[in-house]
Amino acid sequence: MAIWQGTSVRKATGARAKTNRNKRKMEFGREPAETKIGEKKIKTIRTKGGNEKIRLTNEEKINVVDPKTKKVQLADITSVVENHANTHFVRRNIITKGAVVETSAGKVKVTSRPGQDGIINGILVEE
Repeated sequence: MAIWQGTSVRKATGARAKTNRNKRKMEFGREPAETKIGEKKIKTIRTKGGNEKIRLTNEEKINVVDPKTKKVQLADITSVVENHANTHFVRRNIITKGAVVETSAGKVKVTSRPGQDGIINGILVEE
């Protein structure tokens, strides 16, 4: 079954909405990238208008910004500590935006969207 990201079949009241047209190709979605920890792997996907999205499927490094010194360093990711997107992503070590990961530099909150941007950026979390 295809992933469809068009308007809902239901109204805000819960009643069934009358559709005035069929589904469109531009409304189809794709499976999530589910970026994991491991040797770097990327996929490029053609999007509307001939543009490209870079899907990061595996990565073991993260760009870490220290908010006090404003310096950026490259750190190794060891594990996912917290993820509000889905509680099961923590034990599966799936990295999404907003996830807190344990690194060689300390705990880091991910600020980029690895499944959309193709890179993992984060900011150091003070404990």
